[in-house]
Amino acid sequence: MSLINTKKEIQEKSILIEIYGLGYVGFPLTVRLATANFKVIGIDLNEERITRLKNNELMDSEIHLEDEYRKCRQQKNIELQTKPMKSLIPKIGIICVPTPIPNENIKSDVFVKSAVESFLENAKTGDVIILESSVEVGTTEKIEKVIESKGYKVGKDFGLCICPERIDPANKEWGIENIPRVIYCSDELSFEISKKIYQHINKGNLLKVDSPKIAEVVKSFENTFRLVNISLVNELAMLCDKLKINVKDVIDAAATKPFGFMPHYPGAGAGGHCIPKDPRFLLESAKKFQTNFVTIENALKINLQMPNYIANSVEKSLSQKGFEKSVIICGLSYKSNVEDMRDSASFKIISDLKKKDFKVFGYDPYFSDESIEKYLIENNLNELNFEKIENLNNEKLKGISCLCIVQHHDIVKERISEIYRQGIIPLIYDCQHKISKESNSKSILEFLGE
Repeated sequence: MSLINTKKEIQEKSILIEIYGLGYVGFPLTVRLATANFKVIGIDLNEERITRLKNNELMDSEIHLEDEYRKCRQQKNIELQTKPMKSLIPKIGIICVPTPIPNENIKSDVFVKSAVESFLENAKTGDVIILESSVEVGTTEKIEKVIESKGYKVGKDFGLCICPERIDPANKEWGIENIPRVIYCSDELSFEISKKIYQHINKGNLLKVDSPKIAEVVKSFENTFRLVNISLVNELAMLCDKLKINVKDVIDAAATKPFGFMPHYPGAGAGGHCIPKDPRFLLESAKKFQTNFVTIENALKINLQMPNYIANSVEKSLSQKGFEKSVIICGLSYKSNVEDMRDSASFKIISDLKKKDFKVFGYDPYFSDESIEKYLIENNLNELNFEKIENLNNEKLKGISCLCIVQHHDIVKERISEIYRQGIIPLIYDCQHKISKESNSKSILEFLGE
């Protein structure tokens, strides 16, 4: 086998694609490539996830792919396994596993390296590995050494690429099929092979860069840009609270400038898998050169203090109005319209309110009892420290002083508007400025940054 042979076989779809990690990145990638009639093996160490997918049980963020997924399964274009398989035909391994924040106990590349080594157990010359996971600077070069330790020559008889994922769950305008991608490839043949694969993902819209470090830094910098701007607008919101002006009015007015400005809006703090983590990769790189990346350090600090600021604001408002310390935190996920609760600001707000002796309830239409253990791990909690409620009906709201909306989900938008219009709850604290004020409502409506 050779890379030239792999390039020829890919045209006939006579290759095997193994995708490692079937989460928010790997699952849609699996479906898209299988729909293009590639034979795809979806690999995930999480046996519960494999079982769920084998039973055709999809999460809310996956349900839009249900028809294509079921069809691909019927056509046997998708197989689901916890480990790779041996193949005589050329194999492409696409790595979409999570990367943790590095500390003294864990390295950021631990899961990436494990997936690569798993692929290499059954690899041969002519195979190609594509890294989609967000990684610390220098990881791709480390992976090259791992591959070459097995006797392959990267760039000659084995391909290595890094094409950092770009995905925004619940974004209706930009999806996997139309987002441009950045890619580094060890050689021209591997780039041509990748181009043929991504032709079926995003029509081959790939920007080739000259160094793996460039591709790695691009991914971290993209999310650093978001973190810095989110932290900037949140710090502005805290200032506007003191100035007694509305931060959204300030941002909307500034957004009329047709150049040199990009509006960002305040919130409880950036969560999820990428924004709180990827900028730290640049911090780690800076430390290796005995220097600091002060902008990132400050942005992370502001982001970390936002949940506590909101908890204090809620406590202050309730105290001034003489209300009891009871609150429903509404919207537990890290962003609107997704069930992903990784590193969510909501859980941090709840923890801060519990320290203030609040009676705290939590509500999210996407909250799953089956995933409670997962939520606890993702938010560094030992136990669920709030009472979960199933809905926002009037009975559940009785005796509650405040509804603190951290994330607005479309499927409960009308109900929240109804709660406000009818004055069902004394105080509503909106972290995202999405409710429009009505003078005839008996509920007090307050915003972050007003």
